[in-house]
Amino acid sequence: MNEYKSSVLACVTSQYDCDRIIKTAKHIADDCGCELRVLSILKPTNNYANVSDQIEYLYLVAKESGADMTVLFHNDAPKAAAEFAKQNNVQRIVTGMHDGGDESFLVMFNKADPLIPITMVAKNNMVYSMDLCRSYS
Repeated sequence: MNEYKSSVLACVTSQYDCDRIIKTAKHIADDCGCELRVLSILKPTNNYANVSDQIEYLYLVAKESGADMTVLFHNDAPKAAAEFAKQNNVQRIVTGMHDGGDESFLVMFNKADPLIPITMVAKNNMVYSMDLCRSYS
């Protein structure tokens, strides 16, 4: 049994406007009595200079929200996020919007862990949630 308190996971990329995802996840975590965790997964490279300022900014937003921010370096972001979610007792993930592709982060994350509800935050701060529904046959 996982000893971590239930948590809400804000999955962010290296974009300044991902602060909206962290702020929304903070509200959700507070509402459900969960911890907030922030995760960014970067593809391994030799140069992170082009994203360092954005990651530092999001780290500060996470700290202001009472959360630590984890940065992982992995070629398969959905797989890494699903593993992180399992290890950290994640009850919901909060991300940006689904891009519509069959191989998008959200589609692949949902295949890796279909039981975790997903909340998406649009650029205009509209919030959309997908929760697990049972089939009654």
